[in-house]
Amino acid sequence: MNTYLSRINLPTVDSTNTFVREMLAEESSGSVVSASSLPGFTLVVADNQTAGRGQKGNTWETEKGKNLIFSLLCHPDMVKASEQFVLLQCMAIAVRDALAKVADGVKVKWPNDIYVGEKKISGTLIECDLKGKSIANCIIGVGININQTVFSSNVPNPTSLRLLTGRDIDRETVLADILERFQLYYGWVSQGRSEDVRKLYMQHLYRREGMHPYSDVRGDFMAEIADVEPTGHLLLRFETGQVVRYEFKDVRFLPEKEAEPSSL
Repeated sequence: MNTYLSRINLPTVDSTNTFVREMLAEESSGSVVSASSLPGFTLVVADNQTAGRGQKGNTWETEKGKNLIFSLLCHPDMVKASEQFVLLQCMAIAVRDALAKVADGVKVKWPNDIYVGEKKISGTLIECDLKGKSIANCIIGVGININQTVFSSNVPNPTSLRLLTGRDIDRETVLADILERFQLYYGWVSQGRSEDVRKLYMQHLYRREGMHPYSDVRGDFMAEIADVEPTGHLLLRFETGQVVRYEFKDVRFLPEKEAEPSSL
């Protein structure tokens, strides 16, 4: 474990990412120590989250005391602003690796979800502050379903380690494993090994091989994943051979059923 990690435990919070964001705002206003004195990593862990946020305005449901809810603040000034997706990749594969020790079939679903089979078990939200062409601060918020067994929101396909294994899982053990792995991959990035992180991400990518059903503004179609760019854009190759570039929310992963052919 990195000795430059500071931890804050909260019984209840609206959002761990929001808490970190407000903490940074206080530091920049001078009411707390200067941001330059922050440790390499600041971890905020909550036992309950009342207004969890996901990518592009999505919400994250959690039952008090059952799951892992945390945000990790780091200062990756070695990462170009245009390549901040590598930080999300570091966390995605760290979470995947840790969960794969407990459950089979754990994959990273582009861009940031963790799936077991066809069910979602984890999501990540990344927020970065830029300084010139580099990143000054990066907040990576993670929600993982550990011991929750009943989900009341409209999320269509949730699961948890408890549902998958039939037993309670120690949350702190999972968290420690994730942090250790994240710091390993973060170290790779610091050493100029971002391509190694990308290769691991692609290796464990959900639907990495074969044609699968998707949907965009033009309708449903079958395609295969051609690549994920350093910017985070997804490249899908249609049955016609044409490759189309997508941003998050521009394409949907459809259930495994026959999709209507696209005109592309």
